[in-house]
Amino acid sequence: MLMQVTPQTFTHSLTAYLKDSNAYGNTYFARYFEWQGICREKWFYECISRDMLQQDGVFITKHAQQDYLQETFPFQEIACELNTYDVKKCSFWLEFRFYSGGRPVAVGRQQIVFASHDRKIKALPPAVIALIQQYVK
Repeated sequence: MLMQVTPQTFTHSLTAYLKDSNAYGNTYFARYFEWQGICREKWFYECISRDMLQQDGVFITKHAQQDYLQETFPFQEIACELNTYDVKKCSFWLEFRFYSGGRPVAVGRQQIVFASHDRKIKALPPAVIALIQQYVK
């Protein structure tokens, strides 16, 4: 009998502040890229490797994208959900889903490539691939 494994979703909460807004009072678009970075770093630290695999190589962001669905404003609580997809030998994708009050407000993606310290693409360690695959949705 084949067991079905339920993927994990990493969640991180944050609050939008006045410093995150633009002249119109809504959240400045670039903040979502910062929030992607914060969520990604926390996920790497808590779920993949506390030292970010620094001995083995570096994670390079090859592609980043953000789609905006709904405006957010200062003092709103923002929840970010992170999952992975398209995990390959040397790369994988992250998907970020941002919610406020249970409603989706933005969706972002990043393609991450693993490389040696001299920036040559290399294979992710098999144990790391196994951890990343736990978050495939």
